[in-house]
Amino acid sequence: VQLQASGGGLVQPGGSLRLQCAASGSGLIIFNMGWYRQAPGQQREMVALISSTGRPNYLDSVRGRFTISRDNAKKMVWLQMNSLQSEDTAVYYCSAEIGLARINYWGQGTQVTVSS
Repeated sequence: VQLQASGGGLVQPGGSLRLQCAASGSGLIIFNMGWYRQAPGQQREMVALISSTGRPNYLDSVRGRFTISRDNAKKMVWLQMNSLQSEDTAVYYCSAEIGLARINYWGQGTQVTVSS
């Protein structure tokens, strides 16, 4: 099982970015998918999760600015980030609970930098 994330970059405050993550592997049973982030010197925190039925859950500070979505057939998850703020600067990791044991897998991380 591999998770491949992409879409990070440098953006000015108020700008937008869209992160993408694809899971690869055959016969995958995928439960929750989501995005976490870790800023320098801080613990990793959950940004957004989405269940296999499409129910989202957001970190309070991103609710209304970020939107998570997924395509079960393509085994992909996206994070649309609007109105980005400097506080959103971090390495973003995608995650997926896979298999009946619901083991959490992680992507490699993609850097998001919000700066003028």
